[in-house]
Amino acid sequence: MYAKKGIQAYKRDSISADLAEATPHRVIQLLMQGVLEKTAQGKGFIERRDIEGKAEALSKASAIINALRGSLDREFNPELCDNLESLYDYMIGLIAEASVTMNVEKLEEVIKLMLTIKSAWDQISEEDKQLSEQMRYERQAAVSE
Repeated sequence: MYAKKGIQAYKRDSISADLAEATPHRVIQLLMQGVLEKTAQGKGFIERRDIEGKAEALSKASAIINALRGSLDREFNPELCDNLESLYDYMIGLIAEASVTMNVEKLEEVIKLMLTIKSAWDQISEEDKQLSEQMRYERQAAVSE
């Protein structure tokens, strides 16, 4: 019991430390990883018929997807944002359906989709990350003036 709580506290502290120093790109990576983890947990809870655990894990997965949706910046690529927003809506629908029907195949689809998105996100070059940061900084400076 104590070991499990210790591990949870360590994970929480580790994530907090990572977020404290994270670039916006890294924050999105962590959110995507969170979706994958919570969805996989939800799948396990469904397989074990743990209704309470399933509800908590899938609720968190949906909330994280909503956070990803909220982070979309339409100014740079409105079409991509529209596509991602539609995909995020679809994933939230799959999670809701899986929760009601106890269908792990729906969660497997969410995991597959998120892995595809995260894989593409992870391949963004350092140069492009720096350019994005610079553009974000310049935009914030212009708004402040």
